[in-house]
Amino acid sequence: MATTLDVKQAAAPVETVPYAARIDHVSKSFGRPGAQQLVLDDISIDVAPGEFVTLLGASGCGKSTLLNLVAGLDRPSAGAIDVPGGRPALMFQEHALFPWLTAGKNIELALKMRGMPKADRHDEAERLLQLVRLNGAYGKRVHELSGGMRQRVALARALAQDSNLLLMDEPFAALDAITRDVLHEELTRIWSETSVSVLFVTHNVREAVRLAERVVLLSSRPGRIAREWKVGIPQPRRIEDSAVADLSVEITEQLRGEIRRHGQH
Repeated sequence: MATTLDVKQAAAPVETVPYAARIDHVSKSFGRPGAQQLVLDDISIDVAPGEFVTLLGASGCGKSTLLNLVAGLDRPSAGAIDVPGGRPALMFQEHALFPWLTAGKNIELALKMRGMPKADRHDEAERLLQLVRLNGAYGKRVHELSGGMRQRVALARALAQDSNLLLMDEPFAALDAITRDVLHEELTRIWSETSVSVLFVTHNVREAVRLAERVVLLSSRPGRIAREWKVGIPQPRRIEDSAVADLSVEITEQLRGEIRRHGQH
């Protein structure tokens, strides 16, 4: 009887979690008791495995605050966040590379933090640099890299964490239009080649539509989910494509309405 029971337990299917991240009725307030400001109010979002979701909204609506909560850098005032794959990788607007390290060594540092043996780090860093199309950049210092190249290294470093979820906080906002467009293409390619889920913060409507499978619009102060759009435009997309432009116009009108409503208070 014991043997039969053991066999049944071993044969039981492993339960899979249907999301890479779950944001469940999350609210966030700042300030001292009695004088608190509500920044996020009752946010619920599921990011499916392998899904690319953009968070869109006006400045100050709480997009980056929400990303920080998902990253575990702060705690919600109410609600819960579940990231079943472990700590997500986070990529900031600024590259945040260590200037005294080479591009390869910046990536190796993330591999070391992940627990990868020293003997394996160099080859893995080279592989990640190839993934972001920076072959031969391993030994280059930060000051030798252009803005776009620095962001590619930052992306490779984020991917080095081997997380199921990549959080990106306006990573291309400081770049010129041409470089940003190139990096849009690279990010789309990398996302399609890997199983990573992406939660991407932006205030650029066309960027949101260009990249995402789903766009989530937050209202202003406090941030609430105003509306969501499924983006059914096939990839690869261009930011100037007519379908991207048409959906961007619709979303922009909704965003302007949210801003007007906030201005009336």
